[in-house]
Amino acid sequence: MNASFADIHAAADFIGPGAIEVPLYQTEIFDICRRSSPFGQRIKQVPATGHPSRFFEETALPNPGTAGFVNPRSIVAPVVSPTRVERSAPLKAIVAQINYNLFDIELGNQQQQFAYLQAKDLVDTVSGVMVTHDVALWNGNDTSLGSPTTTQYMGAAAQIAGGGNSVTVTTSMKIVDTLKTTVANMVANNGYYVRPTAIYANPVLLDLIDQEMKTEYNVVLNTDQITGGFRVKMISTQAGDLPLIPDWSLAYTGTPGTGNAVLPAYIVTEDLVEYHWLGDPTPRIFQLGLPNSLTSQYVAVKFGAIVVKGSNYAHYQVLVDR
Repeated sequence: MNASFADIHAAADFIGPGAIEVPLYQTEIFDICRRSSPFGQRIKQVPATGHPSRFFEETALPNPGTAGFVNPRSIVAPVVSPTRVERSAPLKAIVAQINYNLFDIELGNQQQQFAYLQAKDLVDTVSGVMVTHDVALWNGNDTSLGSPTTTQYMGAAAQIAGGGNSVTVTTSMKIVDTLKTTVANMVANNGYYVRPTAIYANPVLLDLIDQEMKTEYNVVLNTDQITGGFRVKMISTQAGDLPLIPDWSLAYTGTPGTGNAVLPAYIVTEDLVEYHWLGDPTPRIFQLGLPNSLTSQYVAVKFGAIVVKGSNYAHYQVLVDR
């Protein structure tokens, strides 16, 4: 039998003959908070070229067209040149700071009940930065990629919508048929080689798709694994079987089933979506000097910007009214 000393300074839950009950807690903190979304894990992570991060996009080939057909005995070649445009994306910053009071740290060490708490809070701070990052990847409120108007990202949703590729599925239209037709139109583009790789939507919209497939076509969608242990439904299109990826950060408005709800879905060519990072693709932790308050201060910081290349031809927004 092992004996140990216990310090009873807290208010007792019960005091009676032969019994003093003091509050004790499980040493593990219940935690199923969201920490990441699949979109941020599947897009490209590339180093930024500077501030802003710049790249060139070729919008047309040096194609002679019908003028290239000439009399083989009297050749007059038309002059051609490629069409290229310069693009840029200013980098943005996400920061968070957590402070550890010296008194609280030493008290926790002496109680020895939550010995891991300091490390957990630091990890959770980094996770909080990543949650903000993941939400802003889709929903950042900046309105211009080249000339920023806010400190947030210009989200992928805004960049795709700004490209002009958008279709609305009214209450009388089939969701699945519209998605398939939209993908077919993207693949049929005679100016660009477009091959979308995924469809992102809120889980509520994907449930409506599931119900529609079962009710209208008596079909249950197949599933496939897109990341370790994460399986999603697949839909057959002219670009192959595309995963229907649920993303909780894609919000919708209204109440589905009432006719006033708008649920967005995005057909995405993931190879053309890049996160341009500075320093490191993951958040970095910096410990500040100890101030007079004897508080340990840690700052998590992440620099970068999301860039949706080919927003006007390689991606599509589908707005579902239900």
